[in-house]
Amino acid sequence: MKSRAPDNVGLVRALLFDLGGVVFEIDFKRAFRVWADRAGCDPSELERRFSFDEAYEQHERGELDAAGYFTALRRNLGLRLSDEEIASGWNDIYLAPVPGMSALLFAASHRFPLYAFTNSNPTHQNAWAGRFAKELSVFRSVFVSSDLGLRKPDPEAFTVVAQRSGFQVSELLFFDDTPENVDGARTAGIQAVLVESSADVHQALLRFGIEAAAPGEVCP
Repeated sequence: MKSRAPDNVGLVRALLFDLGGVVFEIDFKRAFRVWADRAGCDPSELERRFSFDEAYEQHERGELDAAGYFTALRRNLGLRLSDEEIASGWNDIYLAPVPGMSALLFAASHRFPLYAFTNSNPTHQNAWAGRFAKELSVFRSVFVSSDLGLRKPDPEAFTVVAQRSGFQVSELLFFDDTPENVDGARTAGIQAVLVESSADVHQALLRFGIEAAAPGEVCP
């Protein structure tokens, strides 16, 4: 289904990265644990009831605000928690930078302009933008689905991101940890790499002669 390396390295003029699962780690189970602790219920039951449904996608396209989505979430999960309590779990999913990625991004930024494209919403954006400000500083722009009104894997979303970054779709190389998003990018005409670990990014960048510095040699 995939190749981990770009097919036409000579065409690439900019790199585009997903954030959650590629630049920093996320764990949705943490949200269920926070909510269950506040509500006095079983987190596994909340996980069973949760789904990335139409309301979730509308929220990530900016069509449904936080209050509206939290109302839908309370209904689906059977919770009686305030918006503030929902948000506390909602924003607890972020862990640490993916090991090795900071050095890879720093090295790549000396060769290519870097951009990011993430499916996200304003509540989450407020959390990750502050927490990972250092890691995000290498990107010239971070495109967020709720701002664009489009989300991955819609090929149109990738076309808009390419236009706003000032490049042709054929000039971008995209990295994402979700197969559907990789397929969407390729449908739009963007070369894409499925990322299972930072090693996949490393292997792709080696095609351009980009090698991250050893730990301690460079401080991004």
